[in-house]
Amino acid sequence: MSTIQDKVVVIMGASSGIGEATTKKLGEQGAKLVIAARREDRLKALVESLPNADITYAVADVTNKDEVQTVIDLAREKYGRIDVLFNNAGIMPQAPLSDLRIEEWRQMLDINIMGVLNGIAAVLPIMQQQQFGHIVTTASEAGHVVFQEGAVYSGTKFAVRAIMETLRQEERKNKIRSTLISPGTVDTELHTTINNPKRRKWIENLQHSIGLKSEDVADAVAYAISTPDTVNVSEILLVPATQVD
Repeated sequence: MSTIQDKVVVIMGASSGIGEATTKKLGEQGAKLVIAARREDRLKALVESLPNADITYAVADVTNKDEVQTVIDLAREKYGRIDVLFNNAGIMPQAPLSDLRIEEWRQMLDINIMGVLNGIAAVLPIMQQQQFGHIVTTASEAGHVVFQEGAVYSGTKFAVRAIMETLRQEERKNKIRSTLISPGTVDTELHTTINNPKRRKWIENLQHSIGLKSEDVADAVAYAISTPDTVNVSEILLVPATQVD
């Protein structure tokens, strides 16, 4: 039976929301953590809030493959192995395609897709050498359904689903597991990445009124990585009980 105690876990996008909640949950359960994000002040405060946890932080932007590699190398140098990589960084700009927000589209592709691929590229050779490992990635219910003003965001999440399922198929022979965590509406800071004020306010109200808590998603991550090595939880789709779509 696999457990969380003493697992070496790297969490990208750890400074708030789902990443922060997962850091707290795994830290409290005895994981050895290396966490990363762009906001050093948030990372430092998170580490200080967990005085009994075995935890190290590093500043990194997931769009920078060298910075991601540095985080992975830090974890391996400190602990000698990496059991889990949690790719969690993401943004959610929304607007009609006709607004032609090309820079927003590029930013979403860079963070939501290339950020995941950079994580996989950094850790996969290590896990192949180890002949074990688990890669977990936050996607979204938007990777299952499309909605107006969310074309590119949904597109990135559909892409991540394809990447993670292919990863599972290709790496099962190396005993590397993969899990996609696909939440519906979650009450996080994600709405702040929406530049359209009207849309941002609507999403913020939705998150506050019916959204899952970040801790709900952290529970899903903890479950997936605590299952026996003979079990691959390919995807967890979880939505608020009162969500319509």
